[in-house]
Amino acid sequence: MPSSDVFTLGLVQMQCAVEPRINLERAEGFIQQAARDGAQIVCLPELFLSPYFCQSVDLNLFDLAEPIPGPSCERLSQAAKQHGVAIVASLFEKRAPGLFHNTAVVFDADGSFLGLYRKMHIPDDPLYHEKYYFTPGDLGWKVFATRFAQVGTLVCWDQWYPEAARLTALHGAEVLVYPTAIGWHPREKAEFGVAQHQAWETIQRSHAIANGVFVAAINRIGHEGPANGGLEFWGASFVSDPFGVLLQRGGHDKEQLLIVQCDRRRMEDVRRNWPFLRDRRVDAFGDLTKRFLK
Repeated sequence: MPSSDVFTLGLVQMQCAVEPRINLERAEGFIQQAARDGAQIVCLPELFLSPYFCQSVDLNLFDLAEPIPGPSCERLSQAAKQHGVAIVASLFEKRAPGLFHNTAVVFDADGSFLGLYRKMHIPDDPLYHEKYYFTPGDLGWKVFATRFAQVGTLVCWDQWYPEAARLTALHGAEVLVYPTAIGWHPREKAEFGVAQHQAWETIQRSHAIANGVFVAAINRIGHEGPANGGLEFWGASFVSDPFGVLLQRGGHDKEQLLIVQCDRRRMEDVRRNWPFLRDRRVDAFGDLTKRFLK
């Protein structure tokens, strides 16, 4: 178990180039800088090795996937060991021919591979055609005992589901980490942009409150896709404390490295004063396993 009351997150808010090699090299640079700045757990955005390819349906884009463990895992493991940090990264996993996942991998500070989490909730919306590429996760809810903290991993669309946050927290997570790729449809931004971003942040901060845990969301930035369409990724990566207090938030339009200290004594204080876990009626929640009740 971690010996200190404080663990420090490093959130890498980055723009993703076309070439995976460049993105991996830049991520390694961010990891190095985060370690120098005091980060102990470094978190990368969703599918950071490429532009967000799910905007289109293209059979050839499956070539972006790689096995886990594989070449990128080896590089990330080396970076974790070299800099003495735990790393949470999101990869396009090729599990078998024709079987692919959107997967978070976790490495400890000695470079050891702690395991993986496969994204459970898979969206299918305009410019988010993930059901074409990804099989829903089959590993359940995961928490990884890093040297510094108990890290629960969820991915992007999982952000909207309180059940996912609750179950991961019940497995002992001290922080819920959400690698993310979310942005505005440019034609919608003027009318709906503020409300969309606020809803995204609010739902995640509510997970922090309901479960008494820290929450970290790590997003990319930049416009991807055709100039008259595509997606404008809104950045705004952030960390919330266990009562929903915003500890730090990135901007909408620039690369940033957020270094955020998290004091687990805050978890104890919040959970004592707001004992939501104590008062849960677990005997009455059976209907949550049903799709709908009418």
